[in-house]
Amino acid sequence: MGFHDTTGREDGPGLPLGHPTARQTKMKPLVPLADSSLDQLAADIRVPKYDRTSLSAGIVHIGLGNFHRAHQAWYTHRLFDAGKNHNWAIVGAGVRPSDGLQREKLLAQDCLTTLIELDPASTSAEVCGAMIDYLPVEPSNDALIAYMARPEIRIVSLTVTEGGYYRDAATGGFDPKHPEIRHDAAHPAEPRTAFGAMIAALRLRRDNGVGPFTCMSCDNLQDNGAVLHQTLTSLARMSDPELAEWIDANCSFPNSMVDCIVPATGPKEIALAAAFGIADNAPVTHENFRQWVIEDSFCAGRPAWEDAGAVLTNEVELYETMKIRMLNGGHQIIAAAGDLMGLETIAETMAHPGLNALMRKVETEEIAPHVAPVPDMTPLAYLELITGRFSNKEIFDTTRRVAFDGSSRQPGFIIPSIRDGLESGTPIEGLALVSATWARYCQGHREDGSTIAPNDPHWDELKKVAQEAADAPMRWLEMTRYYGDLGENPRFAEAFCRSLTRIQNEGLAAALQEYLNP
Repeated sequence: MGFHDTTGREDGPGLPLGHPTARQTKMKPLVPLADSSLDQLAADIRVPKYDRTSLSAGIVHIGLGNFHRAHQAWYTHRLFDAGKNHNWAIVGAGVRPSDGLQREKLLAQDCLTTLIELDPASTSAEVCGAMIDYLPVEPSNDALIAYMARPEIRIVSLTVTEGGYYRDAATGGFDPKHPEIRHDAAHPAEPRTAFGAMIAALRLRRDNGVGPFTCMSCDNLQDNGAVLHQTLTSLARMSDPELAEWIDANCSFPNSMVDCIVPATGPKEIALAAAFGIADNAPVTHENFRQWVIEDSFCAGRPAWEDAGAVLTNEVELYETMKIRMLNGGHQIIAAAGDLMGLETIAETMAHPGLNALMRKVETEEIAPHVAPVPDMTPLAYLELITGRFSNKEIFDTTRRVAFDGSSRQPGFIIPSIRDGLESGTPIEGLALVSATWARYCQGHREDGSTIAPNDPHWDELKKVAQEAADAPMRWLEMTRYYGDLGENPRFAEAFCRSLTRIQNEGLAAALQEYLNP
């Protein structure tokens, strides 16, 4: 599913009853994760079948969060396990100072990752070895630019979060006024952003006759390849229009749909790896489901990911619409509401009768009517699939993590369904309630009075406006960067104001009751 931020709660070392580690009765001797120790791991842990010294780089991936390591890296790893495409190994990279700590952790264990699958019926571990190096994290991004300019690098992929593409939330277009964009346009040889670094590398490749690479977004964005294309060429055009034209004519930007629920890593997850006998400072837990649907548009070749279970198709849009509207949208229906009510995990929200019913009703009546079926899956069948996935108690995925960055996720996952409903005349009252719940959440305190720590890149602004909206609900809809002209639509504005007023005066449970039993 693509939630690769690291904002999940990190509790102390105590484990809740029911967490997989709590069921372990005997700790195994710890083996530090490294190439040299793979043969010392327990026999039930799947380790790379390939010789990692035979791998050579073909991909640079920017944004080495949990999601990439549980998803794209896993598909590539399984391809290597099948004896294929060993010249497509992954080199990690980051452009933020915080990426330096991740680099230290992964280099200390030879860039290996313990992947722990949390199936309701069992828990298993696998060591993924698709990544072979992690580039230095530098303010100027010199090492990253130089490596991407190497001829063997044929794909540069990214997971930089939904909000990381410098888009205007109201229009969806490129935002040339962002300070980091303006910096990169003025200093193209010393870029701060991943996109500026990619442009600098492509300039070197063009000038040296190396040729282009494929630019591949693995983030949860509708038409993510097209969004990356727009960001890259728009930024390049600000400093070098001729280079922008070369990129546009030569690079490819495949759209893709990515899906796997991957919680943040904290002490619990490190303890879970230890329960398997592995000393891993950056393990990844994930559900027992993955999906990757990719447009087959690669200008410099690609691994045979379809041989590891990925779907290569020209109908990515159908898959991504279903997933983004229903799965990512479903998460936004329950996450802020759950955290507001003091529920810690997504599974707990699904066990809450009111929130479970809210998600089912909104999905069935207000989202699914605007979603087309995909091969072998109708929207309502997909709803049953994601309901089961969200209910997996083994996945300790916090409501706080999933509610993070609502300023990107609400416009990306909820507001498009609102617009479809208003255009077609179908119900939008539940979606208005979801939007009002987000507004109440951004006031910064739960219904029990406890503080909600900042949980959005724009938290200060959102909190100020949300507090003003407590007495004047329309104040929230005046944020056109998120809502565009929706505040001018009487049907939506009335439904939103009614819901926020009810939540404010009587609590979320009363607002749920009014919606579920009108």
